[in-house]
Amino acid sequence: MKLRPMGDRVIIKAVAREEVSKSGIILPDTVDKERPEQGEVMAVGPGRLLDNGTRAPMSVKIGDVVVFKKYSPDEVKIDGQEHLVIAESDILAVIEN
Repeated sequence: MKLRPMGDRVIIKAVAREEVSKSGIILPDTVDKERPEQGEVMAVGPGRLLDNGTRAPMSVKIGDVVVFKKYSPDEVKIDGQEHLVIAESDILAVIEN
């Protein structure tokens, strides 16, 4: 099944955190129970509908890794996989390599 977000919504797959940090610190099991704050964009909506009837372009694209507000996304489970649905305005930044 495929999700198609509406308006300025974005579908995100949460990025799993590593068990050991880059500096070698071992993270406790409770870290995974926290709500994610970053993930990979899996789908984007057509954009917010403006008053003049046109759509505002989306500033993220499929494949972008983003940072978002911790409690903003809605969780949706489709075919046993958990996805996050979030408004584009709740995305704080795109992580660039």
